[in-house]
Amino acid sequence: MDQYVLTIVTALPLIGILIMLPISRKAESVLKGIAFTTSLAAFVLSLYLCINFDSSTDAMQFSVNVPWISSLGANYHVGIDGLSLWLFLLTTFLSWISIWSSWNAIKDRLKGYLISLLLLETGMLGVFMSLDLFLFYVFWEMMLVPMYFLIGIWGGVNRIYATIKFVLFTLVGSLLMLVAIIALFVMHYYATGVYSFDLTVMDDFAISSQAQRWLFAAFALAFVIKVPMFPFHTWLPDAHVQAPTAGSVILAGVLLKMGTYGFLRFCIPLFPDAFMESIPVISVLAIIGIIYGALVAMVQKDVKSLVAFSSVSHLGFVMLGMAAFNMQSMQGSIIQMINHGISTGALFLIVGMLYERRHTRMIADLGGLFTSMPVWTTFFVIVALSSIGLPFTNGFVGEFLILLGTFKVNAAYAIIAATGMILAACYMLWMLQRVVFGEITDEKNRSIRDLNLREKLILVPLVVLIFWIGIYPSTFFRPMERSIDSLLKRVAYTQIATPEIPIAEVDRNDGPMGTYRDQGE
Repeated sequence: MDQYVLTIVTALPLIGILIMLPISRKAESVLKGIAFTTSLAAFVLSLYLCINFDSSTDAMQFSVNVPWISSLGANYHVGIDGLSLWLFLLTTFLSWISIWSSWNAIKDRLKGYLISLLLLETGMLGVFMSLDLFLFYVFWEMMLVPMYFLIGIWGGVNRIYATIKFVLFTLVGSLLMLVAIIALFVMHYYATGVYSFDLTVMDDFAISSQAQRWLFAAFALAFVIKVPMFPFHTWLPDAHVQAPTAGSVILAGVLLKMGTYGFLRFCIPLFPDAFMESIPVISVLAIIGIIYGALVAMVQKDVKSLVAFSSVSHLGFVMLGMAAFNMQSMQGSIIQMINHGISTGALFLIVGMLYERRHTRMIADLGGLFTSMPVWTTFFVIVALSSIGLPFTNGFVGEFLILLGTFKVNAAYAIIAATGMILAACYMLWMLQRVVFGEITDEKNRSIRDLNLREKLILVPLVVLIFWIGIYPSTFFRPMERSIDSLLKRVAYTQIATPEIPIAEVDRNDGPMGTYRDQGE
């Protein structure tokens, strides 16, 4: 079971697609049932990973490594560690919720819509478990196709513009990353005589500083576009606003995390020198993104657009935590990825539920919804406060650790970034005041029906996680500690590795631990 659980979880959505293919498009209830059941089964099975995960080691777990394309040296090598465990589970968790949220929202081409969601789930899971660069790239590109269709077919009025912009931005970064993967493969072959795309093999491959800079730039561009970091963020608001609700949930909850995860899994361990050199640039761009995203969110007239720009600000905190590069900031960065997926995903669900009833997202058209939708309002307020970072909610834990870790490295950066939390409170509370607690200016707002049982059941698990992480976060920190510690030490140790002394041969007890200790560890 340990050996095949990752493959089974990833394959379950594809099995659901195969079952759905011969079924008539008119049998909508059957199609919904199959898609929901297979996605929920993938989530339930993925809990096995959490229950049986060994937090005492930084080694890859539940791994499989078998030949795939032998002539290229590409293997089917998959596994997870503390860096990817929660992202893998977040994907399976949000996928079945997204399908359930679409129960009555999609009326046209339902079969293609559900197939796109299931295919997207497989692609995302593959990204988080791949330990072979060729396999990783296949899954990375695989998820682009279903998201293209989700926005382009089931999106809003300007869906074509948003789709083309999303694809062009993503493809530019992806193609440069492919060139870098090929270059890395060739360099490894000439240095060792071995054909391999295996990440664990390339970990011990010494690369010159000049080569690291070029390769890091290519990988980093693909990842910063996906995050997205300022100034590569312009595709995100359009994609969010035009995507259907489930597409926005997946886009915010999981797809953006592929960029931040890419830095953890590839950029930092493969190109440590280049990463350390780029820390000042990453830090400044992250801080600009935090402030800029919050300021632009503050002036939005569309609730969904406001939530979309808030993502730019929140993901800026994640990248700032990575740039600080110590235990506290890295823990905060990873947990903030999960927090953002939960809170922002819930916000998009809540806005989508309102849109199904009111058919508008304009703040000026809303107001006084507490009177007609008290249950919806309760969920909205809780999730909004978690997005702000209120103590005892998940958002506070992540952002506090990021700021704490950043303060140890650069107090000025931490102080400036902290203003982002203040601005978040401003735009989110102001929006709540106008949408929920303001006066009813339109009579249509008096007769909006409240949430039904299905919608309540969709939001309850998200709220439970908001308070669980906020009150008892050690459950989520424990599995990632050893992997983060290993990554921090690896970057320190690579500073004394040379082409004559590969990383694998460096005495792990003689590394430059002064640097490591200076970061507060």
